[in-house]
Amino acid sequence: MELFQEKKKIRKTVLAAREALSAPERERGDCLITERILGHQWFYRSDELLCFVSYGSEISTLEILREALGAGKKVYVPKVLGEKNVPEMVFYRITCLEELKPGYRGIPEPPGDSEVYAYREAAAEHTLMLMPGAAFDQYRNRLGYGKGFYDRYLADKPGLQLRTIALCYKCQLTESLPVSDTDIKPCQVICV
Repeated sequence: MELFQEKKKIRKTVLAAREALSAPERERGDCLITERILGHQWFYRSDELLCFVSYGSEISTLEILREALGAGKKVYVPKVLGEKNVPEMVFYRITCLEELKPGYRGIPEPPGDSEVYAYREAAAEHTLMLMPGAAFDQYRNRLGYGKGFYDRYLADKPGLQLRTIALCYKCQLTESLPVSDTDIKPCQVICV
């Protein structure tokens, strides 16, 4: 319980700092992250992109999604299913951003009637996953939003774990984070 409370406290502090960013700071960060991802070899070499749809004060992924769709990549975004018991995150393919509608907690989601991303170890090196998070540390530890969606999703996908990049603003970096055995680190953290 102590670990849970510590994570909750850090999450609250870091998210308050992210909320406090000015519009120019956000715009600059969004532009820089888009440039960094579009110029990244993993993006360039990927045929498939699994990407969160930015919401609220998160760093924006909208231009990255547009560029990936325009480049002909297969783009999958998450939808939360089964909210009552243990909710599960499933990645559905989209062909345009207009398909997205408010879903779980108001986050834009796909309708859930398209192709589901099917993990294949052999194709993992041509797949890139972009992850959100509340806080990150110098050791690439990631503190999510408390539901464990990405940790559970990646637990049985070792090849995909090697192609994960978490995106954040500098205010989301902390010196160190408390970790659990089930926490999965992103392979890279790009912070602007």
